[in-house]
Order: sequence, then structure tokens, then C-alpha cells
Amino acid sequence: MYTVGAVGDLLTEAAVQVKKVLTYTAIAFVAFYLFTRPADAASAVRGAMDTVVNAADSLALFVARLT
Repeated sequence: MYTVGAVGDLLTEAAVQVKKVLTYTAIAFVAFYLFTRPADAASAVRGAMDTVVNAADSLALFVARLT
């Protein structure tokens, strides 16, 4: 019979294993997407970078307007 601590340890180990599988699956998907559709992958990265730049600009404008 398992104790409460042992059950928690088993759940933690299972969560770590699930996280590893999901991480490797995501990496495999990104690699597959990059090699099979490089133009679309570049477009996705460009869009993500544009979003980050727009967010930074908005934050800078907000901070500038505080003064």
C-alpha cells in the first residue's frame, strides 16, 4: 500500500514524464514545420517578433506618458 507521500512522488514523476514527452513532441513539430515549410516558419517568426516589438513600443509609450 502506498503512503500519501509516495503517491505524491508517483504523481510528480508522472508529471515530469508527461512534460518531457510534450516538450520533445513540440520540438519535433517545430523541426518538421521548419524543414517542410521554411517560408511559413519564417513568416510565423516574423509575426511573433512584430508582436513583441509592438508590445515593447506600447509599454514605452505608457511609461513615457506617466511622467
